[in-house]
Amino acid sequence: MEQNDHGSSGAFSDPFEDDIPLTASLPRITGTGSGIDWQRLESTARAAMTRAYVPYSRFPVGAAALVEDGRVVAGCNIENASLGLTLCAECSLVSNLQMSGGGRIVAFYCVDGNGEVLMPCGRCRQLLYEFHAPGMRLMGPDGELTMDEVLPLAFGPADMTHLSDSAASTDDPGRTR
Repeated sequence: MEQNDHGSSGAFSDPFEDDIPLTASLPRITGTGSGIDWQRLESTARAAMTRAYVPYSRFPVGAAALVEDGRVVAGCNIENASLGLTLCAECSLVSNLQMSGGGRIVAFYCVDGNGEVLMPCGRCRQLLYEFHAPGMRLMGPDGELTMDEVLPLAFGPADMTHLSDSAASTDDPGRTR
């Protein structure tokens, strides 16, 4: 059976065939800002972008994030013939985060098919907010941004405090308002 194009290579390939790491260990970091290895995150995001499944838009996206414990997780966008079911790269990144042990995101980097910095859409900003560590940084087209700059006055788990403890079991350490 013939497959649709897979990723930017133009041909279907087994996504588990190559050695692109979707999680990797970096030395544990203790701070944010200038202590972040942005080049490592960029190269991981670019590698993830090559795994994007984009037969309809031909717009591959890759994302990488540094987790508090030093892990780097990555994700790519995955399209579907029912376009509303398409997953953004940030969705697969957060899924990878949870599958590899969970944690809070300290730094985030996203690229398009040309390797240019790409900002998350509104839905993905909200998704990243749910998993951000205090002081999380995102790389933007003009440099580093904080989560609060990218999604000011965000809705998060702290807004769910009126629900029972079982329904709102997640703390939101990044809540600032």
